[in-house]
Amino acid sequence: MDYLKGVLCGLTAIILAELVPGASPAFRGISNTKATGLAILLSGLLESLFSPVFWIAAIAIFALFFAASRAGHRALRIFLFWIPTLTVCSLSAAFALLLTYFIIRF
Repeated sequence: MDYLKGVLCGLTAIILAELVPGASPAFRGISNTKATGLAILLSGLLESLFSPVFWIAAIAIFALFFAASRAGHRALRIFLFWIPTLTVCSLSAAFALLLTYFIIRF
């Protein structure tokens, strides 16, 4: 169970660090690039992966969720760890599946 908590913390931290502070640079240079379609979005997201701000945010979010997963009180652990991590992971998985479906379908 500890491994599952660690994986959920890491996955949620990377997703939130990519979406929250990292989304604005991904869309900032759209007017200057010659790429089309998803190449614009993917290049911006890959660019933010090499940013130190992304990794600092990911480590901070990971530490918060990891501390919440170790909370002694069961209600705190449910509200501060299980609900946010499962929500973020399931919504990102649903979005990835929807995007994959649209790419295959069209």
